[in-house]
Amino acid sequence: MPARSQRKCLDLWAVPWCTQESCVCVRDEGTLAGFRFLHAADLHLGSPLHGLSLHDEAVARRFAEASRAAFTALVSRAIADKVAFVVIAGDVYDGDWRDNTIGLYFNRELARLDRADIPVFLLKGNHDAESVVTRSVTLPASVRHFATDAPSSFRLEEHKVVLHGQGFAHRAVSENLVLNYPNRLSGWFNIGVLHSALTGSPPHDNYAPATLGHLRARGYDYWALGHVHDYAVLQTRPHIVYPGNLQGRNMREQGAKGGVLVTVTDGEVTELDRVIVDRARWLELIVDVSGLTSEAVLLKLVEERVRPLGVTAAERLVALRLILIGETELHRHLVARREQMSDEMQAACQRISGDIWLEKLVLRTFAPRAASVAGNALLGVDLEALLVEVVAGRELEEKATQQLSTIRALIPGGIPEDEQDLIAALPELIAEARELLLTRAEDA
Repeated sequence: MPARSQRKCLDLWAVPWCTQESCVCVRDEGTLAGFRFLHAADLHLGSPLHGLSLHDEAVARRFAEASRAAFTALVSRAIADKVAFVVIAGDVYDGDWRDNTIGLYFNRELARLDRADIPVFLLKGNHDAESVVTRSVTLPASVRHFATDAPSSFRLEEHKVVLHGQGFAHRAVSENLVLNYPNRLSGWFNIGVLHSALTGSPPHDNYAPATLGHLRARGYDYWALGHVHDYAVLQTRPHIVYPGNLQGRNMREQGAKGGVLVTVTDGEVTELDRVIVDRARWLELIVDVSGLTSEAVLLKLVEERVRPLGVTAAERLVALRLILIGETELHRHLVARREQMSDEMQAACQRISGDIWLEKLVLRTFAPRAASVAGNALLGVDLEALLVEVVAGRELEEKATQQLSTIRALIPGGIPEDEQDLIAALPELIAEARELLLTRAEDA
């Protein structure tokens, strides 16, 4: 057996000398073996999940608790995989706390990592900037915070890893922080930690702007990014990675969510594995109902299309936006009985799984032209042509926009994030109102 080197288990915390074969710091002929670390960002603890009109308060509460449950699952995975350390690249919180409940929860989870000897490197983002979150709870000593007034670095001697980063001192950071990050430390695995959309990724705010060229110029081996809520590997060698957020919070954040497990061998990233931990998932399903004339047939079709989602719902809650499209004689029936049809669609979902919940029913269907003309005969006027003329003009939309703007200004705290696209949806809402008016005229 080759002679084993005796070296100190150095990291940021004092650990005794050791030479045991079981110690991860002892390597044949003094060489360092590979390691793994977990990269996460945008936990947004305390953020409500928007856009659900649930009648069941217990289910609504489960959706609201999904962000915490996702982070708990991430911590459990880190412990099970015995990662070397965890990096969280900003936005742990969603904003200032109403009380210490969120901070105590976060401390409890980090304490689990501390007991497992897994250090955590924490960077503040725009939502939990120094000036935003005013409360605090003392976190375990193994948690290291990147400074917010200048870049700071932490070394893990055991793995020859150095991490560089700078957190947000205030919510809106307009300068390129990367320009002041230190140069690469030769002979070490260098990780840059940054909360930024780089040069822009709508709808994310363009904070701490930087280009891929700026990142590459630092000479680091891995960039642990945060702020953008979608998983993305922007580049390899060096790896520049967004893990996405841990838990989708509205219909704009669809699909699987989680962190990234990074494997490093001989100083190079050799593997990236997504660690999916979301506990509630937002999905959109488009169903073409063209030619259907029976509500019963429509419900059967919807149930068949929803059935595959039962696999996803077996592990987590599902918030489903159901979009019906196509030309059908059922169109005005659907518009006139929207609330009842929403309940029917929810019932169809529940026949598949009790954890599939209808977030919204969207009707993008339209009636056959022949039915529209016949519906106007009894009125003695071409109502449809009249409504087409009204809707085609900009006056109605402009008035509606003005009214919405007035209402929005009167709402304390403004319109919630998920409702800010209401004005953009006005043409669709006006078209739906037109169809509803035509339906009632036919029934008069």
